[in-house]
Amino acid sequence: MNEGGIVIIGAGQAGLQAAASLRESGFDGPVTMIGDEPIPPYQRPPLSKAYLAGKVDAAGLFLRAPGFYVEHRIGCETSSMAVSIDRGGRRIRLGDGREIAYDHLVLATGSRNRPLPVSGAELAGVYQLRSITDADRIQEAIGEARNIAIVGAGFIGLEFASICAARGLCVTVIEAADRPMARAVSEPIAAFFRETHEKAGIRFLFGSGVQAIEGRTGRVEALRLSDGTACPADLVLIGIGVLPNQELAAEAGLRVEDGIVVDPVLVTDDPSISAIGDCARFPTRFAAHGVARVESVQNAIDQARCVAARIAGRPAPYDAVPWFWSDQGGHKLQMVGLPLPGDVSVRRPTAGGFAVFRYRDAYLTGIETVDSATEHMAARRIIARGLSPTPDEAADPAFDLKALAMGRGGA
Repeated sequence: MNEGGIVIIGAGQAGLQAAASLRESGFDGPVTMIGDEPIPPYQRPPLSKAYLAGKVDAAGLFLRAPGFYVEHRIGCETSSMAVSIDRGGRRIRLGDGREIAYDHLVLATGSRNRPLPVSGAELAGVYQLRSITDADRIQEAIGEARNIAIVGAGFIGLEFASICAARGLCVTVIEAADRPMARAVSEPIAAFFRETHEKAGIRFLFGSGVQAIEGRTGRVEALRLSDGTACPADLVLIGIGVLPNQELAAEAGLRVEDGIVVDPVLVTDDPSISAIGDCARFPTRFAAHGVARVESVQNAIDQARCVAARIAGRPAPYDAVPWFWSDQGGHKLQMVGLPLPGDVSVRRPTAGGFAVFRYRDAYLTGIETVDSATEHMAARRIIARGLSPTPDEAADPAFDLKALAMGRGGA
């Protein structure tokens, strides 16, 4: 058993940032990360973008150089799984039977891919993309594939579709909704990316579900769709969302509601346990219902910094503006805020592309941009400050968004 200090379950973006920020904040006690993968923390977003496209190698994914952990006295337990939390004794048990004591525990357990509950999902050639191991297996399989089927028109599915189409492969995307990224973006953004992908040769089947995955000799050959038709495929990627890794917290008696419930400073029901990143459900003024669980690098990093500052004696409520991005078909999509699918959309032309302002009851809830980095940076400031230009102002190219964001008005 170790001597306590801060133990972080999860060695992803949130866990690593918490450890690094503790040292930056002056915390001098023991810091230990527990990760179930055999390698140190690495970036996940490039897996479906630059890594599969061959623009970055495995070494380019690591979040810190190997010497960082020794230099900053951060323990990094790889290939280790936390299986239980003893809240009374303030210790965790690992799968190999070891116990690790803690003074404060940070749950950065992240999320996992949502499974597709149909027969044939276990066939060779059917993949999900979450880890570098997944990406390596997919990369190898692409070389032998001809027909790619992607279940789910979300960010990862469309990013992967873009990469496959650029290689000249036949790509079909199957989506239950009536447009791509239906839960995440506005109709104008969805329409733009649908057209972009279709021009690249990607076929969409909207309003379609999967009844079964069919194969022969243990390998996938086709997807049987909800209307009974077959979609040929020798490589299938399932990308239908994620589930928070909250079971460890629930078994320890902590409150969970599609995520580990935390207060404004990211503490759970137990004052000696915090939760951050994809697994945490937290109060936020940016969400329609006042609480949210956000899956993004920005959220993981900012929550980790917030917790580290609190542990180091500088507590403050978490209030970072949520923002996201996706690279698809040579275009960069960037989003700020947490709008709902039904929010009104107002389109605005920009020098490089366009923006869409989202409104609920005439109040600005989010801004989406395509190929418009300057407008995206202004959007972050506007949403963070709670500003709300009128829909007419948002649609007017002459209205100065940058001036508004900097507090100088927009006229």
